[in-house]
Amino acid sequence: MIVLLTMLHVIICVALIMVVLMQSAKGEGLAGAFGGSGITGAVFGGRGAATFLSKATTFLAIAFFVSCLLLSFLSPSTGVSSSDRSGIQKEAEKRATEGTPATSVPNTTPQQQPSSQPTQNPPAGGGK
Repeated sequence: MIVLLTMLHVIICVALIMVVLMQSAKGEGLAGAFGGSGITGAVFGGRGAATFLSKATTFLAIAFFVSCLLLSFLSPSTGVSSSDRSGIQKEAEKRATEGTPATSVPNTTPQQQPSSQPTQNPPAGGGK
């Protein structure tokens, strides 16, 4: 169910982007990129383009918000619940009183050992 709703959400997103870009603006938007306003005029008619595109934008925007809400309500919760938080806080306080660090991350950086042989730098000026 979630996968189907996610796929529908992506389709709605792409359609909403295309409809918004096809709307006429000062620079003719995406319609101008495909040969000017002749394309939108031929497809939707003179005034029909503005009416159709504005209605499509409204419908797709409503569908986008509804799908966002549905996905947020139906998705499994991955956050930490309040009971888990209190347990985590108790564990951190317990470790703080014991003197052990709250997180134990191993030190993975290699330690550099001092070299027993000194490095020789070439003389400045090319050695002449």
